[in-house]
Amino acid sequence: MIRGALLIALAALLWGTTGIVAKFLFTETGIQAVTLAFLRLVIAMPFFWLLMRTEQRQHASSGTKAPGKSGRKLNLKSLGPLVALGLFQAIYQGSYLMAVDMTGAGIATLIALCLPPVLVAIFAAPLLGEKPSLITIVSLITAVIGTAMLVLSDMDTSGTLRLAGILMALLAALVYTGFTMTSRYSAAGTPAFTTAFICFFTAALFLLPVVAFSGGFEIVEELELRHWLMVAFVGIVPTCIGYVCFFTGIKTTPATLSSIIVTLEPLFVALLAWLFLEEILGPIGIAGALILTIAVIVASRFGGTSGAAPKGDTKKSG
Repeated sequence: MIRGALLIALAALLWGTTGIVAKFLFTETGIQAVTLAFLRLVIAMPFFWLLMRTEQRQHASSGTKAPGKSGRKLNLKSLGPLVALGLFQAIYQGSYLMAVDMTGAGIATLIALCLPPVLVAIFAAPLLGEKPSLITIVSLITAVIGTAMLVLSDMDTSGTLRLAGILMALLAALVYTGFTMTSRYSAAGTPAFTTAFICFFTAALFLLPVVAFSGGFEIVEELELRHWLMVAFVGIVPTCIGYVCFFTGIKTTPATLSSIIVTLEPLFVALLAWLFLEEILGPIGIAGALILTIAVIVASRFGGTSGAAPKGDTKKSG
């Protein structure tokens, strides 16, 4: 279990590098957030296609049928939620990276990734029949307070652009909430890497016309070798390697412990942003980040539902 926990922690650290490298790219080049999001998915897709094929061969050798092994087995009922996940993924990737560009990697990640668990607690009751426990409700209120403190800490240095970045981070949080809710609603039972490949493939399709019409490909032609290396890093390290570490780790790590370890990602990003980007939250911001993180950990460890048990969840981040 220790090895699994360490792998999940490593995944959280790798995911946390996304915003840092993206911020360097946005500063040094004219690349747009949606373009970087598209390139990230395109680079990762062949890797996840290979993992999907390996996953299908394992199911075949074990005598179990893997949904998605062929196009015929992915009917509209099972494919629909996966396409929806791809749409959510496309909007999330674009809005999160735009938030990083317009504000900072630290505050964008804290808002985009810490708010979804508590937002899920809000919407799960009316949509999924999951009645939140008292601890979950208290954690929700605490998380909202922590987010408000983060925003307030940024007000002294916030211009119109930074405030827009905070709004984009809030949009990313809402979209990722939809991603999580759709994952819970879906009962297709599609294996992890098959889900990842279809999700990334459809997300790239959704982003392709946006990049084309916004002139994103023209900017790509101007990138230097070191910039391409940064793009490749985002597509390979946090995306491909990060996912493999996470999915390998959760095989031997309890779900509750996994959800707690994953909350380390925003803290890793805040630390990396401080080290490499000189982003400082300030006393109020640091207090808000700690309150928000503790609220999510408490909700994951002691919260829950007093109604129907939730269906399987799918984790994706940075």
